Amino acid sequence: MKIAIGADHAGYALKDLVRDALRQAGHEVVDVGTHSAESTDYPDYAGAVAIGVISGAAERGILVCSTGVGMSIAANKVDGIRAAIAFNPDEVRLTRAHNDVNVITIGARYTDPEAAHEMVRIFLETPFEGGRHARRVGKIANLEKEK
Repeated sequence: MKIAIGADHAGYALKDLVRDALRQAGHEVVDVGTHSAESTDYPDYAGAVAIGVISGAAERGILVCSTGVGMSIAANKVDGIRAAIAFNPDEVRLTRAHNDVNVITIGARYTDPEAAHEMVRIFLETPFEGGRHARRVGKIANLEKEK
């Protein structure tokens, strides 16, 4: 799978670990940065990953910042993005199965590398269930059109 990944300065170290694990697992990863602890602005990376997913340059996106909140807010401003914060494996599974989430955000301050790897694995492997959930995701898309 082709995955876009990005982080701000607070998330770059965890992002690099996740990126490397994804590549070792055979995924193609587009790393939009950042690559250091020098202060950066998270919306820049959230936008780059979100646009990559919407454009079809990537199938899914992963964003890492201190809490996951800022990245989620910013990514969700892009029409067609359904970003959710990855708190635990069960929630990640449900966001994919029920909400067809196409971007997850991870809080580096609260997530150790093992937990991040597990949640990313679930995010990539869990299919969208469709059915009644498709109707609801369609209603989300309609909200974007009402702007």
